[in-house]
Amino acid sequence: MLVENYLEKYLENYKSVGVDSSELTPAYPPTTPPPGVKPLPDRRILENNRKDVDYRVHALQKDYIGNLWVGSGRGLTRIDPNTGDILARVNLPSVAIGALAEDKVGRIWVGTYAGLKRVDPRSSEITAQNLFLPSKRVLSLQLDRRGYLWVGTDNGLALISPDEGLIMTTLKKLPGVSANSMTLDADGQLWVGTLEGLVRVNTASAFVMKHINNLPGTTVQALAIDSKGLIWAGMANNLLVINPKNGTILRSVTRLRGKDVRSIKFARDGSVWVGTRNGLLRLNPHNGAVLDRVAGLPSSRVMSIAPDVGNKLWVGTSEGLAWLMPNMERAQPHFAFGREVE
Repeated sequence: MLVENYLEKYLENYKSVGVDSSELTPAYPPTTPPPGVKPLPDRRILENNRKDVDYRVHALQKDYIGNLWVGSGRGLTRIDPNTGDILARVNLPSVAIGALAEDKVGRIWVGTYAGLKRVDPRSSEITAQNLFLPSKRVLSLQLDRRGYLWVGTDNGLALISPDEGLIMTTLKKLPGVSANSMTLDADGQLWVGTLEGLVRVNTASAFVMKHINNLPGTTVQALAIDSKGLIWAGMANNLLVINPKNGTILRSVTRLRGKDVRSIKFARDGSVWVGTRNGLLRLNPHNGAVLDRVAGLPSSRVMSIAPDVGNKLWVGTSEGLAWLMPNMERAQPHFAFGREVE
């Protein structure tokens, strides 16, 4: 009773100041309220944080004692390929790694999106760096027969002395501008995959010797040389086999037509592994027949390949690292490089 009297007096007070009593009771629309936001706030915060982590593995490099260096969006790591154990992590100022290479005395060169670093494998410390490249965004690395290091950027090439880490010469006017990938031919000359086809560079003079710009698809993203000295060029929509002597296209691999080829590596048995945006294949290099399709990868977007390391094939994807042994039906993820298991 006391409560009812209190409410009556409360409403009377609001009437006296011109407030309708109906305004004191919330009015709801005739429709049902909107559904709650999913996921819940605590879960949403977790997912937003995970989006900031880059799990892409752009580069894999075997060193002279058989260990595997992994260049991912979270930095540089050395692992034992036999056990998968992490042996060392390198503290890099920039963790965005585009390429890896080992020089003739076993030092690891790291091409990042903020310049070039040299790492001592014994101490895992940075012992040299070069920030005065044609561009700080390093996309590819290639050691020539003399032991000098070619650095491919998105704005040309530079030749580096591996001992001092100093630039010896630059090739800024590279046809096609961006040095996406590199390899050496049987004569020791450098081939560069660019935005406008293939460029052959004399490693002694840094002069352009040949420019093949009539390739279907134009942009070359991946390069490899087979046992016969033929160039395998991965494009955004094709895989081509090219004669380096005259620049003619010998064939377009039928099974890779329309595929975005990102990485090419030849295995010890002569077969060729091809990583695409839509998975990983092993091909017969003679007829292009598909020998294997790899299942179980963290992502179908393959970015790097390292065959025959620790009796395994190692695969870098956009969602982490995986490995595959002979006669295994599915690849296995390396959990230290991918998203947490849920």
